[in-house]
Amino acid sequence: MRFMMLVIPKGYENAAAGTMPDAKAVEKMMKYNEELQKAGVLLALDGLHPPSMGARVSFSGGRPTVTDGPFIETKEVLGGYWMIRVDSKEEAIAWASRCPMADNEIIEIRQVQELADFPPDVQKAAEGFSAMRQGQS
Repeated sequence: MRFMMLVIPKGYENAAAGTMPDAKAVEKMMKYNEELQKAGVLLALDGLHPPSMGARVSFSGGRPTVTDGPFIETKEVLGGYWMIRVDSKEEAIAWASRCPMADNEIIEIRQVQELADFPPDVQKAAEGFSAMRQGQS
């Protein structure tokens, strides 16, 4: 099973463009990342720039509207993620519990939907999805 562990750092929704993490915090996080890698569960990971550097595209009546960050009414934002492959939600929780996060940070764990999770009609409608996800045609 694949799980995303999503980092929600409190206060990051108001971070200025160019805000960077503390070197000591990154050092601790790299040790954790190495543990994930050595255990063979790490599939991908990345940090995200603050919302002040982002944009949102919303849709109404089939038309897109672009809003540049920061986003006024945002209460929680993503600061980064890990994609891991483990045998259970409990194992994902165990890995998240070992992460060296600050007091103001949260990790949300979400299982990734697999094509096999869907009924046959949805699987048929999504034909070619697996190849597309892997960058194939």
